[in-house]
Amino acid sequence: MVAGHIDALTARLKPVSTKPSKAGYVQLGVAPYAGGLNQTWWDRDLSIGGRVIVRDEQTGKTSTRLVKIDWPVAKIPTLAPHFGVGMFGANNKETQAVPIIGLESSANDADAALLGPVGSFVNTQPPRLVKLIARQLDIQSLGTILNWELELFDSQPAQTCGIDRELITGGRIDDKLCSWAALMGLLAADDNDDDGYVKLVALFDDEEIGSLLRQGARGNLLPLVIQRAVEALNPSAYGPGLLGQTYARSFLVSADVTHAGNPNFLENYLDDHVPQLNVGIAIAGDSNGNMTTDGVSTAILRRVAELCGARTQHFQIRNDSRSGGTIGPSLSSVMGVRSADAGLPQLSMHSVRATTGALDPGLGVHFFKGFLDHWEKIDAEWDH
Repeated sequence: MVAGHIDALTARLKPVSTKPSKAGYVQLGVAPYAGGLNQTWWDRDLSIGGRVIVRDEQTGKTSTRLVKIDWPVAKIPTLAPHFGVGMFGANNKETQAVPIIGLESSANDADAALLGPVGSFVNTQPPRLVKLIARQLDIQSLGTILNWELELFDSQPAQTCGIDRELITGGRIDDKLCSWAALMGLLAADDNDDDGYVKLVALFDDEEIGSLLRQGARGNLLPLVIQRAVEALNPSAYGPGLLGQTYARSFLVSADVTHAGNPNFLENYLDDHVPQLNVGIAIAGDSNGNMTTDGVSTAILRRVAELCGARTQHFQIRNDSRSGGTIGPSLSSVMGVRSADAGLPQLSMHSVRATTGALDPGLGVHFFKGFLDHWEKIDAEWDH
């Protein structure tokens, strides 16, 4: 199994996102998700996307529809240094990180009550934003918009960087980089009828806020999926002990990005534990259990690399630094499976825009495919 997370730091629209106009600006009420709205979000070209809950007037059925605005619609402006106030100190995310989405116009923005019946959701949102979303989804009756879950994102596309284009810069690299590589590795993995095991990739939401939601890694989705798969594949032999035996013979790679060495801040890294870009997967360890990696699982991942011709690196924080966590401990503990944490390195983790190596996505696909293809052989080599 390979598991990653697909959520990233962002800012989500508040239940009532309409804000009183100030100085002629129309603003939007948003709340930070995880570490969103940090200083890297200021002065960026931000757009809006997410899902909209809509009721069909003819059938009465309710459904969700995805929406993404393809141009920047929001900006959080910094204060010019001429005012003598530093912008790299503590800023108030409630009062100073409020996005601008337009100017007061001759069109009467006060007509919000006309968007839908009294008590309608759309009456609590900026009128022009409601109309924009409706146009994007070809919704004729604004009152059929029952709610939405929208968030801001950096609208600048990912692109290559460097003299030889050996880098990639983009948003939301944590952890879509490893999630994409794991999924592509699964699709590229050998599909043999003789395999005695199931290859699985699980991608979760809400890792950045603790995973303790239905769609997070601390929910029961993955154990239930495995239980159903084991039962379906063994209808005559299924019993209470078979699932436990399956877990005992399984292995999980918790695939989350890790920190590439920053040449301007190398004093913050542990010597000999500084991952480089365009080299390969970094095996991440933590002595306090924030990662699942141990001696056995490290040996297994190094054997994977040996069999598929990949390179591995190591990462661990200094004793005087604080470690982040992954979904690995939650998943491995609830299922009792062996596990290791390993991911691709990136610069500027939790920035609105980060950097990885141009070769790293492919190196990730190669490693995860190798793990999925060779696990049965590697497991057979161990003296259980």
